[in-house]
Amino acid sequence: MTKNLTVGLVQHTCCNDPQQNLTTSIHGIEQAAKNGAQLIVLPELHRNHYFCQTEDAGNFDLAEAIPGPTTTTLSVLAKQLKVVIIASLFERRAVGMYHNTAVVIDTDNGIAGIYRKMHIPDDPGYYEKYYFTPGDLGFTPVSTSIGKIGVLVCWDQWFPEAARIMALSGADMLVIPTAIGWDQQDVDAEKQRQYDAWITIQRAHAIANGLPIAVCNRTGHEPDPNGRSDGITFWGSSFVAGPQGELLTQCPSDKTLVQTTIANIERSEQVRRNWPYFRDRRIDAYRDILLRYRD
Repeated sequence: MTKNLTVGLVQHTCCNDPQQNLTTSIHGIEQAAKNGAQLIVLPELHRNHYFCQTEDAGNFDLAEAIPGPTTTTLSVLAKQLKVVIIASLFERRAVGMYHNTAVVIDTDNGIAGIYRKMHIPDDPGYYEKYYFTPGDLGFTPVSTSIGKIGVLVCWDQWFPEAARIMALSGADMLVIPTAIGWDQQDVDAEKQRQYDAWITIQRAHAIANGLPIAVCNRTGHEPDPNGRSDGITFWGSSFVAGPQGELLTQCPSDKTLVQTTIANIERSEQVRRNWPYFRDRRIDAYRDILLRYRD
């Protein structure tokens, strides 16, 4: 992988107009490339408002094929700008089968690979099981012109097993598009605990696996279409951390902006030599991790 990789985070709000959202993403990609980014990450489902707040069959019309119109547009852009783009899309795989899918678009060859979200939440305001079939491609990094990228999507970010398998499969970096925010009914102290947990778990993935991580979240408030709740205020705060969890850059919670930073990929070698977690893993004693619960 490139020794010093310039990573661009395109954090933005999303509305009910898919084309407007795509235009916003494209403008962000262009700005990130102008700032020297080689790898550019978009938020989860960046082309749509977060439609999973409700269960509405009409929202399936938002899905698109991969390859399809958005990947074609972004592939042309990636080739023009000589960048790698991570784009999260609502995939229409077949009649009645849909996925939450991250597409890795390389500099010259279009789609280098895809990752289908494996962990699908079903919580108030996040009714994703209604829309998305769980991924079936496993935790396999995608090889690109700048290295092997381990892509996860949103809810995956809470599971250490996902990050570990990506690392064990040779990922040079973890990349996570996400859409997460606050329930307006929660008190401020609870909001802070949730936010801190989100930052901490992902920095912990970087530390436990000795590799950098880039996380791109959406921002802004999106109302509940049914009016049953106060909607979700997405907390932005997209960030890049190094292989010891050190924050290299972080966006504010409430702004649309493009942020770039340099991640030194070669530091992973040095960190893993001094903190040899992979060497000391007791793989002979981990069989119970395959159990749902150890009674």
